[in-house]
Amino acid sequence: MTTFDEILEEAGKFGPYQRRIFALLCLSSIPFAGVYVGIVFQGFTPDHWCRDSAVVEMRQTCSWSLADSRRLTLPLVNSSGGLQQSSCEQYEVDWNTTTLSCDTQKLDLSITPTTACKDGWEYDYKGRQSFVTEFDLVCSDAWLVDMYQATLNVGYLVGSITIGYLADRFGRKISFLMSNLMNGIAGILVAVAPNYVSLLVFRTLYGFGVKGGWMSGYVLITEIVGVEYRRTVGVLYQMFFSVGILILPLLAYFITDWRWLQVVITVPYILFLSYYWFIPESPRWLLSQKKKSKAVEITEAMAKGNKMTLSKNIETLRDDNAESCTASFMDLIRTPKMRKHTFILSYNWFTSAVVYQGLIMRLGILGGNVYIDFLISGLVEFPAALLILFTIERFGRRIPFASANIVAGAACFITALIPDSMFWFKTVLACIGRLGITMTFEMVVFVNTELYPTYVRNLGVSVCSTLCDIGGMVAPFLLYRLAAIWLELPLIIFGVVALVAGGLVLLLPETRGVPLPETIDDIEFPDRKTEDVVENQQMKTLLKSDLTNNKETTTV
Repeated sequence: MTTFDEILEEAGKFGPYQRRIFALLCLSSIPFAGVYVGIVFQGFTPDHWCRDSAVVEMRQTCSWSLADSRRLTLPLVNSSGGLQQSSCEQYEVDWNTTTLSCDTQKLDLSITPTTACKDGWEYDYKGRQSFVTEFDLVCSDAWLVDMYQATLNVGYLVGSITIGYLADRFGRKISFLMSNLMNGIAGILVAVAPNYVSLLVFRTLYGFGVKGGWMSGYVLITEIVGVEYRRTVGVLYQMFFSVGILILPLLAYFITDWRWLQVVITVPYILFLSYYWFIPESPRWLLSQKKKSKAVEITEAMAKGNKMTLSKNIETLRDDNAESCTASFMDLIRTPKMRKHTFILSYNWFTSAVVYQGLIMRLGILGGNVYIDFLISGLVEFPAALLILFTIERFGRRIPFASANIVAGAACFITALIPDSMFWFKTVLACIGRLGITMTFEMVVFVNTELYPTYVRNLGVSVCSTLCDIGGMVAPFLLYRLAAIWLELPLIIFGVVALVAGGLVLLLPETRGVPLPETIDDIEFPDRKTEDVVENQQMKTLLKSDLTNNKETTTV
């Protein structure tokens, strides 16, 4: 019997055929960035203050400046920067019974009682429209902005599990296409949502399809290349998410209405439906479903596209992982080392999501030029992929993985303590933090796959990565609510969780040069696995020596 990996040796491990599919699927990573962190632009909260209809009328009648009308409307409150005009309270004055002249200097409202905003808010739009300004999600309703991002991650959580199952049941290609169809429909529904409740419902559906489709593409491309190329294509596939990070602020700069920005982010998913004619189903999946004829057809097309010739008997092609045990969640926690791996990897998925999303969303509340800040922070993600590719084979997995966490945590912690007057130093440290957490996010994926035995590997990644989505739900609440207390407080929290994650990674075993585990015993007793590998190698050497000696004897 011939395995697919053996056939791939002849068909081409990463030839023009696979490179074309890889390029097409990488494009699907780009709009994912707009969905994942689009809240920075779609949900920005501008400077706002209570609207008083009577004062607005007087402003028009008396030609008051905006500063004059705000002085008559807004009380002064204490904040971290000293006294400033309130965003959520106004003077409780009945202007209909108050003698009001156009001379604002004669009015002293300092001892006037205050109340919450009654007539809504006015906004300093700065040329941009967000769902925050459209639905008045400020002051006591500000927490609803957090829900916009949290519901997306709820969709991610349910969708990644559901579509992961469907991809195993009905195929990678069909799951990818169905996800994109859902993305197109849900994305347009988000853009036309008539109220905030429907917006949250559609946003959840959007998340359901987006991450599941992205994961189906990831699995498909890694299953049609040679083993030695899987890690590289996986890292580069994720790097195209960073390309989307660079494109997003450019789109937001020219498209100032959040609804139209949503349409532009969604359109690519509709175009990806054309991939029905351009990408194949995974031959490995077809073999696992006993669809050998279709798998052979695609493999032959692969060899033809790579201008290679198949000499082995392809009709004996079989799935090298077809026979496997039934995996269960208990397998992940039943034994000590498996339990340790599950806990540490789950925590790292959680940390990666919280810190990564938190650092990006923080750009929207710093008060600087959000477009430039976002662009700069996106640029620092590209060295992350290169650092991973250059370090993991030289230094192994554990040291770069732990170092990335520790660097990210230390950068967050130090940035929080640096005064705003040292702006550039603070910016550089923040970028280093983004670089570190990006490396962590990209490394946790393949380290996860190397620390579980074959039959439970997919389940292990699925279970651990659910903590990523839970982290995504927590991130906006941590950022926005803690920043309301002290702007730098979220950075302190991010720094602590990342430093703890780095320390925990050091407790994991090194996997560089170690064969992928096949059973739980290979995890619990790694020395036994190493001894078996050495023994097998010695046996092969002895057999080769015996064959050579027999050949020489026969010749004599």
